Amino acid sequence: MICWINPFTGLAGDMLLAALIDAGAPLDGIRDAIRSTGLTGWELSAHQVTTHGLAATRLYVEVGDTATERAAAELLEMAGRARPEPVAALAVAALTAISTVEGKLHGVDPREVHLHELGGHDTIVDLVGVAAALHLLGVTEVVCGPLPLGTGHTRSAHGIIPVPAPATAALLQGAAVTGTDVPGETVTPTAAALLTAAGARYQPLPTVTLGRTGYGAGTRTLTDRPNVCGVTLAVPARGGGEAVTVLETNLDDVTGETLAHVVQRALDIGALDAWVTPAVMKKGRPAHVLHCLTPPGRAEELLDLLCAETGSLGVRRHDAVRTVLPRRTGTVDVDGVAVRVKFGPHRAKPEHDDVAAAAARLGLPLRVVAERAAAAALREQPAGSRSESVLGELHPGRLRDVRP
Repeated sequence: MICWINPFTGLAGDMLLAALIDAGAPLDGIRDAIRSTGLTGWELSAHQVTTHGLAATRLYVEVGDTATERAAAELLEMAGRARPEPVAALAVAALTAISTVEGKLHGVDPREVHLHELGGHDTIVDLVGVAAALHLLGVTEVVCGPLPLGTGHTRSAHGIIPVPAPATAALLQGAAVTGTDVPGETVTPTAAALLTAAGARYQPLPTVTLGRTGYGAGTRTLTDRPNVCGVTLAVPARGGGEAVTVLETNLDDVTGETLAHVVQRALDIGALDAWVTPAVMKKGRPAHVLHCLTPPGRAEELLDLLCAETGSLGVRRHDAVRTVLPRRTGTVDVDGVAVRVKFGPHRAKPEHDDVAAAAARLGLPLRVVAERAAAAALREQPAGSRSESVLGELHPGRLRDVRP
């Protein structure tokens, strides 16, 4: 699934999260991911608002903790506890990006950086929330329009600083930007870090089939236009596909435990898939080929990982195109226990971890719980052809979320 971001008046973490919720990301699943960090004393809600005649979703975060300053290491620890793992990986990557640029700007070790405006509850809620929303929507690629940068100044803990803020400017290196007549800060460091961590590409939208569009409203009111960003979900059009990179390396001196570790690490930091195949090398030596499928923007990071973890002296790299069918995540009820299910055009697959947890809780064999979850999912799939299922996926109003 492609997520196309249209930063109409700018971009902030709460605006992006609100837009993803407006586009169909389940709020309950987002709350669950934030709770898994151990963060307490917060409430997250989303409400429809109308701004300059445009309906949008606005995010509201109520906190009992008024602290706005925390060490980066503390936030990184919390983000690393987020579940599932891909959510933690993206949130940690975004926080690492923030702490790295702040460390360079202030001349201190990144983990010793004290985040002032970015040290509050809102930062964890926004970063983990957006990471969870992208995961729940099945997003594998982020494309963003040029970011409109305001001018003037803003106030920080260190006094008045120019706009864009130095941290934002550093995080946006390599991004496509444009000027805007909207004064003040229009792109926040949190939003910039999320785009960096997600490997966002700044280019025209490829040929796709458009799905649902959501709008997220900011807290600032503009006199002549809606202060919103938009996100549109899309899948590659038939005959097209999304660009990917395949990394491969032959290994004859690496243990199975190390191979399993590298596969999991690759998935944690953003690989689309990773796997191992057996091989026979010269002189009859048994070996393995380690494969990694990645968005092009993550290829260098994953190539470094493969070399560092395996000691390989060479990695092959192929550009490829893959076709991704639409999918969404819902839940079904199995004897009073919620089990997540991934719905696609041709089948519905229960999540193994949820099935295993339900089997343990219910005292039933794994096979029985899997069959009951699959049967419940089948009852919830809309009747009709494959094309109707695809339309339902792209337009969630036709395919309702299944909740216990």
